[in-house]
Amino acid sequence: MGQTLLQKVWDLHTIRKLPSGQTQLFIGLHLIHEVTSPQAFDMLRQRGWEVRFPERTVATVDHIVPTLHQRRPFLDVMAEDMMRALERNCGAYGIPLYGLDTTHQGIVHVMAPELGLTQPGMTVACGDSHTSTHGAFGAIALGIGTSQVRDVLASQTLALEPLRLRRIGVSGRLRRGVYAKDVILTLIRRLGVKGGVGHAYEYGGDTIDRMSMDERMTICNMSIEGGARVGYVNPDDTTFAYLEGRQFAPAGEAFDRARDWWRSIASDADATYDDVVTIDAEGIEPVVTWGTNPGQSIGISERIPSPSDCPMPDRASVTEALEFMEFRGGASIRGTRIDVAFIGSCTNARLSDLQEAARIVQGHRVAPHVRALVVPGSQAVRRAAEQSGLDRIFREAGFDWRGAGCSMCLAMNPDRLEGREICASSSNRNFKGRQGSPTGRTLLMSPAMVAAAAIAGEVVDVRSMM
Repeated sequence: MGQTLLQKVWDLHTIRKLPSGQTQLFIGLHLIHEVTSPQAFDMLRQRGWEVRFPERTVATVDHIVPTLHQRRPFLDVMAEDMMRALERNCGAYGIPLYGLDTTHQGIVHVMAPELGLTQPGMTVACGDSHTSTHGAFGAIALGIGTSQVRDVLASQTLALEPLRLRRIGVSGRLRRGVYAKDVILTLIRRLGVKGGVGHAYEYGGDTIDRMSMDERMTICNMSIEGGARVGYVNPDDTTFAYLEGRQFAPAGEAFDRARDWWRSIASDADATYDDVVTIDAEGIEPVVTWGTNPGQSIGISERIPSPSDCPMPDRASVTEALEFMEFRGGASIRGTRIDVAFIGSCTNARLSDLQEAARIVQGHRVAPHVRALVVPGSQAVRRAAEQSGLDRIFREAGFDWRGAGCSMCLAMNPDRLEGREICASSSNRNFKGRQGSPTGRTLLMSPAMVAAAAIAGEVVDVRSMM
């Protein structure tokens, strides 16, 4: 009987089975940043422990860095303290740090793949929910908490519960104006924000096969929003082409050998799954969230649901979301006035995302009442965008063009919503308070849809502007 990629990678990295039923798993790549690592290093010192494999740990700064003015010291004293702690800890333990003074600083889930650090068949861990992004390369990538960051620093291992595996097949051609973001929001809506609890998701089908690595990273990034612990795509020629020539990828004959092995760890044709779900890509349209979790979304032509239209267990949460958002069941999301437009985050701040948004923006101006900003996912993305003139297109349209960082995705920095502002956002979470204001409201959508909303001053169907 064939095996899945999950089984193969899990078995290859298993150190032992624990009496608890968990598996002690070796972690091949540990990514750290300035927010969840200071406490972990403090716990390490309190116990007199060392970093077991500093060469398997890589650091960057992203969450708290300002994107408008990045001069040190930061005006935010807590942010500056976190930066100094990371710099001090990386220096003390010999961990490479991609800081603001380097050419590859950026959101951890953008810069690590750019460098070729993330590779098929790896286990990857990071103290950040959206580590599932790296599964796009055929890796098993896990978001972990601070105490687990300590454990990986000290032992390069994690204790993990076994996972069930759901195969999600997406087939058919996406229509014009429909993107990977629309696909994953549709999946989360269908399966639920808790539908993946205890599961890993394997994404496949001819729609996924045709996607670029950027698009696959968008899909895998939001696996966690559907409750899944892991999301991955089997490695193929698209994966190998992306990796070839990158700084930390094998080179020459070593790359040829690696590619043969990478191909072998993909799921076998006769592998079995705990569950299989199929999605028709041709039926997907541009998607916008209307509520306070990523599963509360609708296609642009649909109506916001009323509590009475929903299953009984969902009615209370739907009612609460409608009240918070000040939306009415049965109304259209189209025409909703926005105050802020944000293009960025580890979900949608790669070069292709900015290119698609710029196509919509070019020749237009941001609506007078809208505050709009574009935040590249890394310094490398920013340089590439500037070399091709994307920054000029955005600036001429009235967008702020920023430095690399997490920015308004989670507002642990100066980029925040104010009061009851409504934000059209290409990020991954629309929770209450997520973008900095406890009463601010977030509408998740693709970067192209955000660009269209910025120009129109309200939510529109991007296809009308193509």
